[in-house]
Amino acid sequence: MAQVVQAPAGYELSDDPERFDFDRGWRWIGQESYWAAGIPCDLFEKALRNSLTVGAYAPDGAMAAMARVVTDRATFGWVCDVFVDEAHRGAGLGKALMNYLKAHPDLQGFRRLLLATRDAHGLYAGFGFRPLSAVETWMEIREPDVYRR
Repeated sequence: MAQVVQAPAGYELSDDPERFDFDRGWRWIGQESYWAAGIPCDLFEKALRNSLTVGAYAPDGAMAAMARVVTDRATFGWVCDVFVDEAHRGAGLGKALMNYLKAHPDLQGFRRLLLATRDAHGLYAGFGFRPLSAVETWMEIREPDVYRR
């Protein structure tokens, strides 16, 4: 069941997929983000369907920010696609999204919750995130240009 929570200055946060503004989210992530620019629309849609996605909505109802968690809802989660629209930056929506996720009933008791950021380490450190431990045990297949092919 979707939860709806009040956020700063009349904003509202919700994980209701029916409320999520897909076109706006795809523009942010697929066209404006540094991490997924060029992601095809259908691939972004599939990612949303298979994740816990939260929108932050301004008092006029327009989506102002989003965050997505790739998760099994039992042991692991990866926080990604956190984006605050430029017109709404500075309103505390990044913190509100993280508070929402930290309190979400489907994201409790995890063995590991990960994220990657280029420029918001201070924000996430305030929620308990630290550099990876036992980095030598992690491996990856990385294809940074996959959407440009």
